[in-house]
Amino acid sequence: MAANSTHGMNGHVTPSVPEDATFVRNRVGVLGLGLIGGSFAKGLHEGGREVFAWNRTRSTVELAMAECVDGELTNDIVPTCELIILAGYPQVSVEWLRKMRDRISPGAIVIDVVGVKRNICRDCFAIAQDYEWHFIGCHPMAGTQYSGFAYTRANMFYGAPMVVVPPENMDDFVRVDILARLKTLLEPCGFGSYTLSTAEHHDEVIAFTSQLAHVVSNAYVKSPSAKVHKGFSAGSYRDLTRVARLNAQMWTELFLENGDYLSEEIGILIRNLQQYKDAIDNNDAERLKSLLEEGDRRKKEVEGQ
Repeated sequence: MAANSTHGMNGHVTPSVPEDATFVRNRVGVLGLGLIGGSFAKGLHEGGREVFAWNRTRSTVELAMAECVDGELTNDIVPTCELIILAGYPQVSVEWLRKMRDRISPGAIVIDVVGVKRNICRDCFAIAQDYEWHFIGCHPMAGTQYSGFAYTRANMFYGAPMVVVPPENMDDFVRVDILARLKTLLEPCGFGSYTLSTAEHHDEVIAFTSQLAHVVSNAYVKSPSAKVHKGFSAGSYRDLTRVARLNAQMWTELFLENGDYLSEEIGILIRNLQQYKDAIDNNDAERLKSLLEEGDRRKKEVEGQ
């Protein structure tokens, strides 16, 4: 697979399971029951998968066991899982995988669902390279402005894209088979598409499509005018502020891990905003009109209109 390229993986392939597999078919372990991990647990449980989970807060695991989890993801359960989903913070996920690497069964699949891919894929590919289980980087393109198990939904991923980052040195036949199994295991989640990518290309694009939007939204509500918006705001305000609410600890880690690409996107935005400010400060109607028309045209182009 060429660097910085994406390819569809929506063709039908019949997956095979290793003959010496010791895991329980369709048993899934979920590390972390936040918004994304908890939604995986609910979606997979509703689709007939057997789900075991671990969460830093024990009370969340107990709540999940009353709703959608069959039991706790203990050291003894780890070897029985066909699929393990790392849905914790990046460093927590890496440390867990390093600790549990000897307990994961040959042929099992481990994925992460972290929002940046270079660091976690580098570390987890290195951990997995000497074992017969497989690590695949993943990023489900779905979520809400809220966090925590209370906001999880079984249909969170219905129709959503899933970005998949396999090891670049993986044999083509093995990759096709592993990705076919992964799609089958995740079928209850209802993903609308699967796209192959490199970790580098993923992080470059996600800096614009996701991270920059969170930075802009979070900074926008810091205007003093936000305190008096009631009665003066409608759809535009709601759209631009939807992701201003965020988990500060998690997003700090994600932003800094992707700091090079995110900083570049922020710089581009600042330069573009300066052009609008200059046109307004100079009362330059023609320049302002030209900038607005260019933005409208770009939007239509990227949307294929």
